[in-house]
Amino acid sequence: MVRPERRTRGDLVAVAVIVVAVLIGSGVLWFNSDARATISETAAEPLPKPPVPTSVPAALHEIWRAPSAATLVPVIASPAVVTGNGNEVLGHDPLTGRVAWRYARDIPLCTIGTEWDRAVAVFAKSRNCSEVTSLRGPTGERGPQRNTDAEFGTRLLGDGTYLTATGRRSFESWRSDLVRTQQFGIPPQLKNPDNNIKRPDCTYSSIAVGHERAAAIENCPGETGRVTTIKTHPEDDEKPEEVFSVSLGSRDASVVAVTDERVAVVMRDDPQLVLFDNTGRVVATHPVRTGPLASDDNVRVESTAIGRRIYWHTGADTIALDPKTLDPLWTVPDTLGAGTSLANRLVMPVQGGMAVLDPVTGARERVIPVDRGDHTGPVRLNSVGPVVLEQRGDTLVALR
Repeated sequence: MVRPERRTRGDLVAVAVIVVAVLIGSGVLWFNSDARATISETAAEPLPKPPVPTSVPAALHEIWRAPSAATLVPVIASPAVVTGNGNEVLGHDPLTGRVAWRYARDIPLCTIGTEWDRAVAVFAKSRNCSEVTSLRGPTGERGPQRNTDAEFGTRLLGDGTYLTATGRRSFESWRSDLVRTQQFGIPPQLKNPDNNIKRPDCTYSSIAVGHERAAAIENCPGETGRVTTIKTHPEDDEKPEEVFSVSLGSRDASVVAVTDERVAVVMRDDPQLVLFDNTGRVVATHPVRTGPLASDDNVRVESTAIGRRIYWHTGADTIALDPKTLDPLWTVPDTLGAGTSLANRLVMPVQGGMAVLDPVTGARERVIPVDRGDHTGPVRLNSVGPVVLEQRGDTLVALR
């Protein structure tokens, strides 16, 4: 008969050494992991929806403010007002400013966008803005996540279906589960050399999105500007599908707005708004007054879509564009930003206050005084319930 195996003292020592090594290795992995370096504090109860305003108030006063260097426009992931500063994202009760949820990493925050009633936060590692997390507005609970090739200075632009991350060398779009649907340009780590890019040496200075399309101003060697429109969801996410691409003859152009039928481009060196159809043919031109634009984006972003309407701040005036043809409908001179909707009216920042306008005609009904202290730059607006939000530089201010 075979003698039964017996554990020796050496066997027990070896097992103990293996167990200790595994525990130490697991501890080292955990200590250096993203999970340990992430703080996710969700709301105890979902934030309630704020009341719907029935009229524009007679006065607007500051009710709270918060630092938000990572947002260039006020971000709303309904019903939360979302701010970002340093390495953390905060979801606020819009009526009080109370922090209802918090998400933080041990790496810097690049930017925050919003789509699908979620906040989408992009964090930076050493080479680019690569870590993307979506957060549900009412609770701050994490949704889909992804890694990406977004550049420093990226902005997130939503068209109602897809979210596009801007960039000077490449830009890409994602669907609601954050799966990439297209990538245009040459990313930092090119995985597919045969990626259908016809002009690999170009950079992008302006991007706009709309109707499942993205349009960009390309700056290419030997040319004076080019506008290119692509589909945000081509058949192959690594092979872009161009709708059209034409030369502009302008060294200072920006895409203003995009529809499924037209693209609007402003030529700032000869101030005019030029409208193109889907073949790249110029169908209309309109003279406009432009002014200086202050921005920390890696590309210039122009218009603001509010519901079915498009409002464009030229740097000097605000112009309402027809949502189908993109022709100018009316102009409000000497404004500080594009405006936002409140109680079926358009409120627009002007020097020393907030103009209340008829959104159909642009007729000014009155001006509500607003004390902005020593802030003299652009004012970007958004609204949630009865609260008007102003982005003043690196600070978000809530008014009611």
